[in-house]
Amino acid sequence: MRIAVIGAGGWGTTLAQVYAERGHTVTLWARSQVRAQEISELRENPTYLPGIALHPAIEITHSSDLLDQKELYVFALPAQATRAVASQLSGGLSHQAVFVSASKGIERGSLSRVTEVLSSALNVGKDRVLSLSGPSHAEEVARKIPTAVVIAGEDHALTREVQEATSLPTFRVYSSSDVIGVELAGALKNVIAICAGIIDGVGYGDNTKAALITRGLAEMRRLGIALGADEHTFSGLAGLGDLVVTCESRHSRNRFVGQEIGKGRQLSEITSSMNMIAEGVATTESGRALAEQHLIEMPIIEETYRVLFEGKDPRSATMDLMTRDPKNERW
Repeated sequence: MRIAVIGAGGWGTTLAQVYAERGHTVTLWARSQVRAQEISELRENPTYLPGIALHPAIEITHSSDLLDQKELYVFALPAQATRAVASQLSGGLSHQAVFVSASKGIERGSLSRVTEVLSSALNVGKDRVLSLSGPSHAEEVARKIPTAVVIAGEDHALTREVQEATSLPTFRVYSSSDVIGVELAGALKNVIAICAGIIDGVGYGDNTKAALITRGLAEMRRLGIALGADEHTFSGLAGLGDLVVTCESRHSRNRFVGQEIGKGRQLSEITSSMNMIAEGVATTESGRALAEQHLIEMPIIEETYRVLFEGKDPRSATMDLMTRDPKNERW
């Protein structure tokens, strides 16, 4: 296939590697002309994937002129930047192609999932926009560490086609028809990962983190069901799988943000010092807004919002969660 990967961060560069290894013709588009030139000259992405040699078949560009005549477009951008970039590039893309979102977030304001953002910005049917998600840190996938993910789409034939096109011996791709569940799980787990980092930063233990992951997953599922997702998706790769790896991994930017907050640093100070985006910060706002809109009780998301945006002490937030009225575990 002729494939364009939009976004030359760590994940975009890694996906370009995957598709090139699979034998496709791949163009990697960078938002920055300077970055495109740097990657092209070094044949490496020194900012996001240092030490990983770029596949020789990958073409790197900042020019939208090289994006036409593609059969598959994979958007690997920060969720909050996706609409602007997709709108900017829309006129030069083949609208008969298939589009994949490899982002994990919920757009601020509109509260749209990224596949909805792409469908709207590109003016293509939702059945042609798929979601790729799962426990897949770019640093590990790029080094060919065995990884399993899921691709979700409304059209079974298109989903199957992209599944085949994306699969490698070290990168196993499962399929799903639950786009809503896969996207919500991938976005909301980042909020729980911030909490996991707070637990580490404050100095709480394994018991605390196990409770967080379990009850966080219950909140994710609760909102997902309200929005039309299949509850079983949250026990799969996009849900439990991604939740566990993001809460535990040293590669997790969201866990890092939480850990630094737990140590007493301010959110603005932390995010300004990072060269990558922690999607969970914006998703905390969007997830809370969705919960309010659909009258879904999500106490962990609520307390995370208060810690991040209202300056609440993490220990106080923890105690408020621990001393809530007793509940049945299945509610």
